[in-house]
Amino acid sequence: MADRHNRDIDRKPAPLPAQLPIPCVDTHAHLEIVTNTEADHPEIGRVLAEAASVGIDRIVQVGYSAEQSRWSVEAASKWPNLLAAVALHPNEAPVTSDLDGDLAIIEELAAHPRVRAIGETGLDFFRTEPALQARQRDSFVAHIQIAKRHSKALVIHDRDAHRAVLDTLDAVGAPEKTVFHCFSGDVEMARECVTKGYYLSFAGTVTFKNAPQLREALQVVPSSQLLVETDSPFLAPMPNRGALNTPAQIPNILRFMAAERGEELTDLITAINVNAERIFGSFAQ
Repeated sequence: MADRHNRDIDRKPAPLPAQLPIPCVDTHAHLEIVTNTEADHPEIGRVLAEAASVGIDRIVQVGYSAEQSRWSVEAASKWPNLLAAVALHPNEAPVTSDLDGDLAIIEELAAHPRVRAIGETGLDFFRTEPALQARQRDSFVAHIQIAKRHSKALVIHDRDAHRAVLDTLDAVGAPEKTVFHCFSGDVEMARECVTKGYYLSFAGTVTFKNAPQLREALQVVPSSQLLVETDSPFLAPMPNRGALNTPAQIPNILRFMAAERGEELTDLITAINVNAERIFGSFAQ
């Protein structure tokens, strides 16, 4: 994953969008990749201030390895408008040299008061070869169990593994609060997720011209199960696709979502804020 990360941080940042009428939250970002700094570096503060200037005043910082999950907890402890999620990414889990040791670190971090979710975990059959997929599933199951033991939300990465992810959640038992990060399924999968009480989070991909299935899925998600995210530094939304993504790009995604759903922007933001606090709790605590 490191090579991909290095390519992304070399991109130029997208221009800042117009400020939102009321503040909103970015429920999934990777600031350690955006800034390539220590968790207490002033550059983090600059990125947060830039986001706040357009109305994004809270961010969930998401880990993808044992090391980066520690970074996420350090950042959430330093910056009041950050909360943390911790996990081994499904592409990290099959190749780590000590899966049990790394899972023990995630278990330990899960108890921290600023950690509000276990993620991103899940299944990725695009990047992980078949020979390693059983190990990936074992990690996913372990993360589900950690989330339930600590009464934390579960944040799922799902790429080319829709049925396998859903079946695993059915077999193991999904946590009470389960989020499909950067939802990538079709309308039928969205309906199944909604029926099961899962939350669907949409990223910049919903704005891409080649993603009509995401726009169809967006239409069937009740406002009470809807979230928004950047997944920064990846997936900058239109009209800046290909640029370096940051939490400040959430307004572009929100305005697109509101237009697609035929909703008032403030109503959509209010619903997402309520959902985010229901899942992750208060940023002030």
